[in-house]
Amino acid sequence: MSPEGRGIAGGHLSAEAGGDSFRILHVSTGNVCRSPITERLTRHALSHRLGGIVSGDLIVESAGTWGHEGAPMEANAAAVLADFGADASGFTGRELLDEHVIRADLVLTATRDHRAQVISMGHSAGLRTFTLKEFTRLVRAIDPATLPPLDDGMAERARSLVRAAAALRGWLLAPTPDADEVYDPYGAPITFFRSIGDEINQALDPVVTALTGVTAPH
Repeated sequence: MSPEGRGIAGGHLSAEAGGDSFRILHVSTGNVCRSPITERLTRHALSHRLGGIVSGDLIVESAGTWGHEGAPMEANAAAVLADFGADASGFTGRELLDEHVIRADLVLTATRDHRAQVISMGHSAGLRTFTLKEFTRLVRAIDPATLPPLDDGMAERARSLVRAAAALRGWLLAPTPDADEVYDPYGAPITFFRSIGDEINQALDPVVTALTGVTAPH
């Protein structure tokens, strides 16, 4: 059972009871800025693309390597979500625990340091842990025709996507080391939060397209 407010099934998307599941875990430092924005933008985009219908149970959640357990989302992060029409309500911060990594089918981190910390926890996390921008870069290189159709279930399509991305990782390198980073806006003015929100939203777009097979309307 996903924590309250974490699962898509608790929001706009619902799943058949007992259906297959795929769990995406977004990780940043405090779990009050970057990872909450990414979690809620992911959920918003999936709901928007699929019209509230999804085959299988897709769970999207987040945690922080130095997570402020029980803390609310930063006000500027909530304001950014409002800009995108995404729901910021009911969020509480969490410290990253072993159980979160064990259960996750895909871990997307804000930075390379977060990625290293997740992988250092063990649990065979290396092949399913990427920075968000790294995963985006790899997903862009994957032919969607090679993925299982959505009729086979989103979980199966998502697992295939993660395997394909992991296979490409050693071949498709970042143009610069900083290219895979999403910088921390904690304590910054709303303008910087909004620039980070735009970065995250742009990085999520091809990922959600690959997961759903549905491109964002323009």
